[in-house]
Amino acid sequence: MGVSESYSRGRQFVVEQPLALVVGLVVIWMAWFLVEGLVTGRLQVNNVLGYLWDGLLRGLIIGLAGIGLSMTYSILNFANFSHGDYITSGAFAGMAVSYLVAGFGEADIGSLLLVGAGGSVFGGALGVGIATSPIGIIAGMVVAAIATIALSLAIDRFVYKPIRDESGIALLITSIGVAFALRYLIVFVFGSRVRGTTAAGSQPQLRLVAVDGYLTINAHDVTLLVVAVGLMLGVHFLLQRTKLGKAMRAMSDNEDLARITGIPTEQVVRSTWIVGGGLTGVAGYMFVLWKGTIGFNDGWLLLLLIFAAVILGGIGSIYGAIAGGIVIGLTASMSVIWIPSEFGRAAAFLVMILILLFKPQGLFSGRTTA
Repeated sequence: MGVSESYSRGRQFVVEQPLALVVGLVVIWMAWFLVEGLVTGRLQVNNVLGYLWDGLLRGLIIGLAGIGLSMTYSILNFANFSHGDYITSGAFAGMAVSYLVAGFGEADIGSLLLVGAGGSVFGGALGVGIATSPIGIIAGMVVAAIATIALSLAIDRFVYKPIRDESGIALLITSIGVAFALRYLIVFVFGSRVRGTTAAGSQPQLRLVAVDGYLTINAHDVTLLVVAVGLMLGVHFLLQRTKLGKAMRAMSDNEDLARITGIPTEQVVRSTWIVGGGLTGVAGYMFVLWKGTIGFNDGWLLLLLIFAAVILGGIGSIYGAIAGGIVIGLTASMSVIWIPSEFGRAAAFLVMILILLFKPQGLFSGRTTA
């Protein structure tokens, strides 16, 4: 009787949820492939740990940048496609200051402020890095945040505010136009060439024993980890413990009710751009510091993964953006264990689709802001 009942339930599961069965079998195969590779030596433990560490850091960047995008959506109710170019703008503004501080007196000020456009100066030669030029890195981070805040407030004042009462489609299309304008303004000012920005080889490194090798963690990795986690905890405190955070959550839940109850909605909108813009600028700067190169389309290339993280976490959920970012980052980095590296982004989107098929509202079930 028990065997017959189990068979009946198994058959019913296969008929009603064939996708879940296929996903389960794929997960089992992936686990077997990983374990078998580690046991036979085809895969090295230190490499797997390296992919894991890389994915965590990448996920923190995506999650940090995703907070601003998620806040914009939940409170202003539109998908801001210019968000990626805010990231790039913050990165260039911050790196210009880092170049200026690290290379002051050693190179032409114009070349420093243009982040070595045309190969005029090189970040590695200037010693740009958290260990070799800590004041420059801290100043760059602060300026990246301030510059992105100023940029987002200016664009909101002169571009988005006049059409804020129009449909979300109008705002979305406008944001695409803003994205192209910013991107090619960056090209006009800083040039289109991708260049190295940091003295990566001069930064302290920590080598952790990992069975068959070493896991290397450098100072920029640690800087990214500390800054990202610290800012995420700060956002949590803002939303849960402050009057402004409560106003943001109220407006996110019901803007009309928030306005009726006396919440200064325009002030909340402005605060949203300030918080989101600051986080976005820092995310862009930390991304460039971490990977060691900068290009005019860095933010645009990162934007698709940020959207994937925000959707995966639950559109409008701050914590969902963080969780989604980490999932996307880990997937993009660790997928090279099973598939060629050029398909890493595709794997991240595939995981997003699969999770949404089983949990359509996202990991945080569509909870907005909080």
